[in-house]
Order: sequence, then structure tokens, then C-alpha cells
Amino acid sequence: MAERDSAPSPAVLPADVLALSFEDALQELEGIVQRLEQGKGALDDAIDAYERGSALRRHCEAKLRDARERVERISIAGGVPATQPFDVE
Repeated sequence: MAERDSAPSPAVLPADVLALSFEDALQELEGIVQRLEQGKGALDDAIDAYERGSALRRHCEAKLRDARERVERISIAGGVPATQPFDVE
């Protein structure tokens, strides 16, 4: 089965999300998850928070994917630069 390209397009993510570093986006996402898990507040606020969290998640995934590709490109095998798969485990 072919892997689906899930790279977020800039038109899909809000500009303020795109401007965040991975660490800042992850921190905000963790805060949203905590608030949603508490189940307090209005439904509309929860929906807005979920949508924001979804955008933050996609942004974090894209940042991680970019970092992985960079690591693969800079791997060196036997003194000769070569692309090496990034082992997640």
C-alpha cells in the first residue's frame, strides 16, 4: 500500500502555527490536550481547541519529518557521505 503524503500545505495551517518552533507547538498542543481532557468549558470552545490542536499536531509531524530527512541526508558511511535510513527504534 502506498504511503499517503500528509505534508501540510501552508494554505491549510494558520500562519501563527507555521511560525512556531517544534517545541513551542508541542507545548501548546500538550496544554490543549490537558484542557480537553478536563472536559470543562463550552462545546464551541472545545471544538475550536480541537481544531487548533489538529493544526499543531500536523505542524509537529511536518517538523519531525523534515528533521528525519535532514538526518538521513547527513549520515556518513565509511567516510563517504551517503543517505542512511533513520532508525526510529
